[in-house]
Amino acid sequence: MEKSMKKLVSSIIKNLKKKYQGKMVVDFQDPYKVLIATIVSQRVKDETTEKISRIFFEKYPDVRSLARADLNSLRKILKPAGFFRQKSKHIKSVAETLLKKYNGNVPRNLPELVKLPGVGRKTANCVLVYAYKLPAIPVDTHVHRISNRIGLVRTKAPEETEFALMKTVPKRYWIDMNRLLVLHGKKTCLPRGPKCDSCVVAEYCWYKNSNSNIDHASAG
Repeated sequence: MEKSMKKLVSSIIKNLKKKYQGKMVVDFQDPYKVLIATIVSQRVKDETTEKISRIFFEKYPDVRSLARADLNSLRKILKPAGFFRQKSKHIKSVAETLLKKYNGNVPRNLPELVKLPGVGRKTANCVLVYAYKLPAIPVDTHVHRISNRIGLVRTKAPEETEFALMKTVPKRYWIDMNRLLVLHGKKTCLPRGPKCDSCVVAEYCWYKNSNSNIDHASAG
């Protein structure tokens, strides 16, 4: 890795850590809850996920209670999440699989996690980072958008972004990437109308600097 890129990444992480110190994006640390809440969150707004998760875990606080759940009851709770029929089926199957193959425990490695129904790399990486504190880079829309916007990667799909970031970002920073970029994506680096003037990493940002150059050229 080039020294300039290492320095860029270090500066970005340092500034974002300072701004978002103590702020979290996941309410749970229990592996079961992180896993299920992340499946629920797929293609759903964060506010909706939080509401559904509170109701869900009151009724199904552990793997065994979920494995015994009635599918129609799951559908009623998950209906606001969208794709609720598919998610209900996957979530119940996940619980049954965890009991049958893993003694009710959630695996702590990616190859085993992605074998679970409805679990892709992003969900698996969320479990590794937020439940087990293991280095991984969960890539959602925020991470994909901001990584490209800043100029850390040039990719078209989230999975491409994950592998590109793994090459670009030193491993010691992996565990922080999702939390910091998700928070930054919600507060500052919005999908439309990013707040570049108040951005703590604007000086390193390809998007900001490119637009500034265009603005200066137009003004001239």
